[in-house]
Amino acid sequence: MRVFLVAGEPSGDRLGGALMEGLKALVPNVAFDGVGGPLMQAQGLNSRFPMSELSVMGLVEVLPKFFHLKRRISETAQAVLDTQPDVLITIDSPDFSLRVAKLVKASSDIRTVHYVAPSVWAWRPGRADKMAKVIDHVLALLPFEPPYMERAGMECDFVGHPVASEPQATEADIKAFRDAYDLGDSPLLLALPGSRRGEVDRLAPVFGEALSLYLKNRPETRVVVPTVAHMVDTVTEHLRSWPRSPVVVDPRDLPSDQAVAQKRAALAAADLALAASGTVSLELAAQATPMVIAYNLNWLTTLIAKRMVHLDTATLVNLVSDTRTVPECLLDDCQPDQIAEALTKVAANPEAQREAMALTMDRLGRGGEAPGLRAAKAVLARMTKADA
Repeated sequence: MRVFLVAGEPSGDRLGGALMEGLKALVPNVAFDGVGGPLMQAQGLNSRFPMSELSVMGLVEVLPKFFHLKRRISETAQAVLDTQPDVLITIDSPDFSLRVAKLVKASSDIRTVHYVAPSVWAWRPGRADKMAKVIDHVLALLPFEPPYMERAGMECDFVGHPVASEPQATEADIKAFRDAYDLGDSPLLLALPGSRRGEVDRLAPVFGEALSLYLKNRPETRVVVPTVAHMVDTVTEHLRSWPRSPVVVDPRDLPSDQAVAQKRAALAAADLALAASGTVSLELAAQATPMVIAYNLNWLTTLIAKRMVHLDTATLVNLVSDTRTVPECLLDDCQPDQIAEALTKVAANPEAQREAMALTMDRLGRGGEAPGLRAAKAVLARMTKADA
């Protein structure tokens, strides 16, 4: 069996790696091709070009890279057509992935699967109908998503989220992490300003100012900043203006599994986290770490988003648990004083989020079959049914 996969950012690489592991367990002779990061490469993928080229978010941010991305879309689609895999699996990054699928479908009957349903319940509901023209099957991370996809004419399976099946860091893991970075017993505040250059450039200065305000009367607190390999230099440069000489958790010299374990230990060791919006809220919830979510976009993208988004929260923990316990400082509210105030409130009552975080993990499949294996089974079952 030949599988062509495309992922465009670290969260997609994580999903892809788990899916590939599941496919290998079920189909021993499976062969992989495509584009992915270190976790997918660890499962046997030889990425056709660096996945980091696709890690761009925001309507305006894409413009300077438009022609390069367009060329990569064409190259990737042609590679799929040349290799004729049994299935093309695109993972999130819809602006890139669905354009590849469109070109592939225009010239072949190759089966297409998209992993991560678009958030049509939040904005641009018409995307599902357009997507149905080029995608046969959707793998959904959230339990309420399949009806939206099926209504548009696609097959859809809720497969859970890999973060729910990952182990929680042990006390020994946490101690080893603290010892490795000489953190002692100091209270830890984790700062996660994103994994893409654009969002780090926007958020890191705001995060730094917010932490300066929050830490004024907390001289014992240390700041820890985990990041991804391709962003270490960018993050480190921004941290020069932050208070308390933050500790950067650098994964570059570690094998992918050790890098994941180190980040997990960092998340679990923290008493409080300030994070960009995205999958990281689930990673923090998996380790039961209280958080504040802050995010902003380019001014033009913000203007467009305000007109199109129909939800009162952007945090996955709030959405999945159907609560609003995780405070958010989004768009115009992404200001240092508002972020510092939110951090102060969460620090005063960290237990307020615990129940919502536990409920989120339960609803995403904690304690059940590994989501990567569930996703692999769903792909194979639908392929068998389609061939019957």
